Amino acid sequence: MRLIAAIFAVLFSSAAYAQDATPTDGAPPQPTAPEESFWNRFWVSGQANFIRQDHGSFYAQYSGPNSFLNVKEHATSRVLTLYTGFEITRHLEILADVESAGGAGLSNALGLAGFTNLDVVRNPSLSADPYVARVMLHWVVPLGDETEDATRSPLSLFSSLPTRRLEFRLGKMSTADFFDVNTVGSDSHTQFMNWAADNNAAFDYAADTRGYTYGLYMEYDDRWGAIRLAELLMPTVANGLTLDWNIARAGGTNLEFEFHPTISKKRPTVIRFLSYLNRADMGNYREAVNGYTSGQTPTPEITAYAKQGRTKLGFGLNVEQYITKDWEAYGRVGWNDGRNEDFAYTEADRSASFGTILYGKLWHRPNDKLGEAFLVNGISGAHARYLQLGGLGFILGDGNLSYGFEKIFETFYNFHIWGGLSAGVDWQHINDPGYNLVRGPVSVLSFRIHLEGGVPFDKIGAALR
Repeated sequence: MRLIAAIFAVLFSSAAYAQDATPTDGAPPQPTAPEESFWNRFWVSGQANFIRQDHGSFYAQYSGPNSFLNVKEHATSRVLTLYTGFEITRHLEILADVESAGGAGLSNALGLAGFTNLDVVRNPSLSADPYVARVMLHWVVPLGDETEDATRSPLSLFSSLPTRRLEFRLGKMSTADFFDVNTVGSDSHTQFMNWAADNNAAFDYAADTRGYTYGLYMEYDDRWGAIRLAELLMPTVANGLTLDWNIARAGGTNLEFEFHPTISKKRPTVIRFLSYLNRADMGNYREAVNGYTSGQTPTPEITAYAKQGRTKLGFGLNVEQYITKDWEAYGRVGWNDGRNEDFAYTEADRSASFGTILYGKLWHRPNDKLGEAFLVNGISGAHARYLQLGGLGFILGDGNLSYGFEKIFETFYNFHIWGGLSAGVDWQHINDPGYNLVRGPVSVLSFRIHLEGGVPFDKIGAALR
């Protein structure tokens, strides 16, 4: 409750300030022209996101323990975050965030590879008590004298950065904050809600069940783009809260190349190539199937065949393109080998998503957003056979499977109300939920309220001088 009170104090006390600096990209509002002073080294902001989702009954030939429920249901989730930071020097800062995630997801967040609400914690039994989400040191090493303006945010407080530089981050973080990021498909607070729209569903990125991990992140930036490399901790079991600190036997290695080709000077293009290799105590789908068919286990049980040091290799391509000044499109494709257990994000071995966002300047609502996306997810043959024989993953398990691609269409409209307050409506239509041709389709209607704001330290400092 203290965290909730602190966040709402930040949000409401900064309402007038937020009105002067209306956010347009989902980040907490920033001072428009911060002065160089001791006070500007601080950062305190907060966000609150509430999502209500409903779906009606739908056809299902059969259901299992991990099925998306085919009866009418509703669920409400909430995520509250308090962001803090301090610039120690011009190139070194410390960031620390506290978060509380509560409520629930439809069907306890089971039964869909592309689940409908990114805010939902994948283990409904976890407490809603506040927890430390991020705490990291961020160090920038200039590699030249040229600098560029930067937008301050909870992930970086610097108002200018060297154009050519190295960046290092050490501590607790979210892999998805830095890898496979996309301005169209990465923000569940004011844009798309589906897991497979906001991230590459086949990117089984290192994380505990809340979505965070510890590790070392390195980045090289130049005018042409960037290179990112990180070594991060993996959970000890699939979708687990406990991380394995023995990096000699388990971990997630991530490498991404980002390019800014000049296709059109007025319409920026960004292309990202991602690769990752996870090492963990994973089960193998083929071994679990063979164990069941030979009578060694009464049902296929992948955890019975876990072996330390198994790997999962994956790749991703991420493209974003401005079509006009107020219309942006994105596309993602992802693949992983699908041999060993899906472990950290969701149960998808192949994925593709394409979408656009149109900003509301055309109808005189410049901070409104209208978006549409089409998502397709798939799994490997061994994974499908495991589920068909009655095996359970940490997300899926209908007790049987008539395999087909999971296909999702999502559209949303986000209304900017005032300052950092916005409201959104979202509709998702899901064909073959959980890759099952004899279940669905189902439609999910969502309503969202989002509030964000920050403490204007530049104005506080000016008032005290």
